[in-house]
Amino acid sequence: MNQEDGENPPESEPDEDGEDDIEASKAPLMEHLVELRQRLVRAIIAIAIAFVVCFYFADDIFNLLIIPYERAAGEEREIRLIYTAPQEYFFTQMKLALFGALFLAFPIIANQIYKFVAPGLYKNERQVFLPYLVATPVLFTMGAALVYFIIMPLALGFFLSLEQGPGEGRAIIELLPKVNEYLSLIMTLLFAFGLVFQLPVVLTLLARAGIVDAEGLRRKRKYAVVMAFIGAAVLTPPDPISQLGLAVPTLLLYELSIQAVRLVEKRRAMAQAKADAAA
Repeated sequence: MNQEDGENPPESEPDEDGEDDIEASKAPLMEHLVELRQRLVRAIIAIAIAFVVCFYFADDIFNLLIIPYERAAGEEREIRLIYTAPQEYFFTQMKLALFGALFLAFPIIANQIYKFVAPGLYKNERQVFLPYLVATPVLFTMGAALVYFIIMPLALGFFLSLEQGPGEGRAIIELLPKVNEYLSLIMTLLFAFGLVFQLPVVLTLLARAGIVDAEGLRRKRKYAVVMAFIGAAVLTPPDPISQLGLAVPTLLLYELSIQAVRLVEKRRAMAQAKADAAA
């Protein structure tokens, strides 16, 4: 009968195909979540083990980080650092152990990230992704080495030059850095330079995704100069040596990134030309 006869229309039957699709999608999602949890647990275990090792050798690691200070002060000067709270050096060692643990465990963390992402990539995408995964710690280490061997000794030499010796009518002004402030300074510089040295990786990845191009980066060079000096002023201590030490490499890396993006564009054009020829 129809609606005019006073009966309600039959209720629509549930879409069995739709329910099957939903149920089928749950299994892969749960599998991915379980795998993600396993990868995270392995990364956390690696960080925890490295943390214990670094905490055990925290004094030795801290003494290594003091070497730039020793180079700036000279061999004739006795290096002294202080802490003014009973728990200060303990927490400094904790921070240092975490810093070292993240550095030591990065290869394992990167490996877990790659193993989680790789199954969803095509073979050619894996070949593209893997070099960037290798280049990231290499570039970070280069930035950290620049800080350790050049920027930090120069910056500390500048700060030491502000000391005031004894004399008539003059107070003795001497640099006695606190352990936590010294560690914060060198860690800030290491991370700042390490991150800035990732600029070629980031820009070439954006170029592969079609978000940026070499011509656009070239046109925005003047803005990059301003941003480099602003970033250096924010990330480094207020001294000209460390600020220039970060800004100048940033601009050099920006120019290097432009050339790397051009290389990516040339390879893409050659691949497209081969595809058009084969079609």
